[in-house]
Amino acid sequence: MKLTSLFLALAGTLAAAQAASAAEVKLWRLDCGTIKIKDLNSFSDTYQYTGKQRTLTDSCYVIQHEKEYMIWDTGLPAGLLKAPLDESAPMQPTLAATIPQQLEQIGLKPEAISIVGISHYHFDHIGQAADFPKAKLLMGRADLDAMKSDPLPFAAVPDLLKPWLQDGGAVEPVSGDKDVFGDGSVTMLTMPGHTPGSYALLVKLAKTGPVLLSGDIVHFEEQLKNDGVPPFNTDRAQSLASMDRLARMAKALKAILVVQHDADDIRKLPTFPRAAE
Repeated sequence: MKLTSLFLALAGTLAAAQAASAAEVKLWRLDCGTIKIKDLNSFSDTYQYTGKQRTLTDSCYVIQHEKEYMIWDTGLPAGLLKAPLDESAPMQPTLAATIPQQLEQIGLKPEAISIVGISHYHFDHIGQAADFPKAKLLMGRADLDAMKSDPLPFAAVPDLLKPWLQDGGAVEPVSGDKDVFGDGSVTMLTMPGHTPGSYALLVKLAKTGPVLLSGDIVHFEEQLKNDGVPPFNTDRAQSLASMDRLARMAKALKAILVVQHDADDIRKLPTFPRAAE
């Protein structure tokens, strides 16, 4: 009986792998804003960046799986479109184009998006989610729970998720790793620490190979080497464990690791409107 169960499990794994290789999967990188950081030590609890500044990109992604479309993170709020930079501000966010404006360039309307996957609850990752109110929201259960707390966590703005948190839209709280389409091609990877329920995303592409989208497990790739943890992360030990998992997974899979806030990393993928396949 045990051998039969094992055989069926192995057969199921093989079938899933074959389905993943057969599914048409594409990945587009969108420009969802930039954030100029005046004091980079705000991203290091060991003060490794004294006197340094940096401009972070705010990237988000569209994944086509056969005839279904998913968006991963939704960038800065549209209210920051063309926002002027305030040189005196510690963080200066601005947005050059909205997600719907960019989708139009590849022939998609917002209603074509059936899944909104969110890496974590910070405002620069959920900013334009409400443009897709009919989509199912996939988000870490611990982050969804935190959005209901009082006081709210740092940089959490529940109103940006109004279609799901207030209006009854379809939402799936995610615990553990989540095989989004059931064939191993797109997987949400649980990596807590930055927030209680933060996630990265693994996308397997036929030509490009595996691509790991970091969420905010790190904000720039060098943090993986210097164990850089922002002081506003919710759990330092979990952060380091998740960073280790991300790095080991990238090495084991020979994946392209894209740190979503790192301007150098996002260039590893084709420039929009071209897609990685």
